[in-house]
Amino acid sequence: MRAVVAVKRVVDYAVKVRVKADKSAVETDSVKMSMNPFCEIAVEEGIRMKEKGHIKELIAVSCGPDKASETLRTALAMGVDRAIHIKTDMRTDQELQPLAVAKLLQKVVEKESPELVLLGKQAIDDDSNQTGSMLAGLLDWPQAGSASMVTVDDSKTSITVAREVDSGIQEVKCPLPAVVTADLRLNEPRYPTLPKLMKAKKKPLEVMDAASMGVDLTPRMEVIMMEEPPVRAGGIKVDSVDQLVDKLKNEAKVL
Repeated sequence: MRAVVAVKRVVDYAVKVRVKADKSAVETDSVKMSMNPFCEIAVEEGIRMKEKGHIKELIAVSCGPDKASETLRTALAMGVDRAIHIKTDMRTDQELQPLAVAKLLQKVVEKESPELVLLGKQAIDDDSNQTGSMLAGLLDWPQAGSASMVTVDDSKTSITVAREVDSGIQEVKCPLPAVVTADLRLNEPRYPTLPKLMKAKKKPLEVMDAASMGVDLTPRMEVIMMEEPPVRAGGIKVDSVDQLVDKLKNEAKVL
């Protein structure tokens, strides 16, 4: 069984995000970038399936500028077999939007014929949570979103996915081929060692031009302005319950 896993290059989760002076977008120049945490979990799940013998080949795909290849090399170092870089200079947090990404991934799926596509449930830069669902719709495949556990049937014709919902754990069974999006509790991603990072440089990485894939990349939405959230006022101490109630009622207006 072959599987494709999609990964995205985003501002590192530990970096304090800054808005550009013109308020047009988030500042990405001279900022540490890394693989989207949800994508890391999807990569790890694919590698674990490969280690269990469910998957014979795992292919990582990323859309983005030249430096997106660094994210793909990280996936290769983790244990992915080969990678495909769909190259574009469009900003992946604003201009290259979920529908366009889903259509580009559809082209890759048609080319590679996998039985399973893994994605993070969302990216931490735009928080759209749409690409997996859109891809499943375009392919007319079943989808299991926000997976916290994935089990492959012995016959390798279906998967059972556990999902966290408001009422508890929901289990769904999907025939293959299928699309699965990963939630945070699915696994703990491994960290690639330096020797594996060096070996990853020798693994195949195919580059494709997004503009030549016959996909309309025109953004459906325009970001008008971005602003940082207002600075929170400092807290105060009160001397009594009566004073607390008075402030909540008359100042905070919450009672």
